[in-house]
Amino acid sequence: MPPFAQQAIEFGQQGLTIAKAWLLSPAAWSQFALLIVAFLLARYLTKRLRPKLTQWLSPEEGSERLFDKARLFLRQFLPLTMPLLAFALTALGEQATRSIFAAGSVIALGKGIFLFLAVRALVRDILTDGFLKLLGKFILLPMAALYAIGLLDPVMARLEAVVIPLGNLSFDLLDLIRFVVVGGVIFWLGRWSNDQSASLIEKQAEMRPATRQLAVKAAEIAIFGAAFLIFMNIMGIPLTSLAVLTGAIGVGLGFGLQKIASNFISGVILLLEGQATVGDFVALDGGEEGTIIRMTARAVILETYDGRWIVVPNEDFIITRVVNYSDSGSANRYEAPFSVSYDTDINKVPAIVEAAVATHAEVLDAPFPPDCELRGFGDSGIDFAVEFWVNGIDDGANKYTSDVLFLIWNALKEHDIEIPYPQRVVEIKGGLPTPASGD
Repeated sequence: MPPFAQQAIEFGQQGLTIAKAWLLSPAAWSQFALLIVAFLLARYLTKRLRPKLTQWLSPEEGSERLFDKARLFLRQFLPLTMPLLAFALTALGEQATRSIFAAGSVIALGKGIFLFLAVRALVRDILTDGFLKLLGKFILLPMAALYAIGLLDPVMARLEAVVIPLGNLSFDLLDLIRFVVVGGVIFWLGRWSNDQSASLIEKQAEMRPATRQLAVKAAEIAIFGAAFLIFMNIMGIPLTSLAVLTGAIGVGLGFGLQKIASNFISGVILLLEGQATVGDFVALDGGEEGTIIRMTARAVILETYDGRWIVVPNEDFIITRVVNYSDSGSANRYEAPFSVSYDTDINKVPAIVEAAVATHAEVLDAPFPPDCELRGFGDSGIDFAVEFWVNGIDDGANKYTSDVLFLIWNALKEHDIEIPYPQRVVEIKGGLPTPASGD
């Protein structure tokens, strides 16, 4: 018979022996009774407590207070109420049976089952993050199942005995699993903390946008730096052992990562100076232009008016010329060209056009009111252009030039001023050809 089959038979015989012992033992029957009582009492308490807990942990709609957010966070753990209560009551019953009968294997099995149900509810109903759900499904649930049947310690000892050599280093499978779980949880908490801090900073309307972005980046660096140090401390890895790795990173920054380091420093300078920030419309010498929608540690992301995203390295904002059309406190000047017929009394045109353009709700009187200027004498008509100032960008949601041209057209038509179209005079030298005889 194969060895695994023999081992399976031995486990089966041991289980049968334990089952017979439980059936014939008064202590086992008392433990079964305590399990049933603990389960029923947990269900009763859950039925009475859960509505009250739900009401207490449900703040007013739209509340932004920190305490209310903490209540909402705790409310999502309400599905664990029944299995955790059953686990706690069973633990009390285990202490009682061990003190009376000096035995508690049956109730310990029930306690493990209740804990497994709590872990299952946590993974199935509460965890929404993909990484945490993956850890719960493939690590936390198997560990809870092994704990319930009393095999967690032997399995952990077996994993600890499997050593994986890696050059001068070596580690066992248990350390590897612990590394993945602890690292994942710590950096997930870091990411969650970073999101919360970024949301809190973005709500500080009294801060300049560039200052808010700088504060968000500083908080991100501080949070993940602290998470890394906590992770190294929990895992028992001394920081001195990273000296070689730090040296290699320094060499890499000196050679292969020059651009990354330059872009990172340029990003910090941009945030400190505040010359360009999220929401500004900018144009670079390279032809890139758009609205800044995000500033990262490496690049600035622009969104064009046709919906495309352009990733521009931070360094380009430092070493090239940048035109910021959204500079705070300044308006933008545009001009709308048009032509009139040579039969027009051009002395009347500026007043007519300036009055029409001034009726536009977005056209400003300061720093200058609309100004109509004569630009030249064209082939088909007399060329004019009206200059006007607005607070905004003439594209996307705004159509300032288009609106102004409509106003000019209507004003000229109202005063019977003709807008010319291209005309050509064709001269045929030598006159028209004489038709041939008979044609």
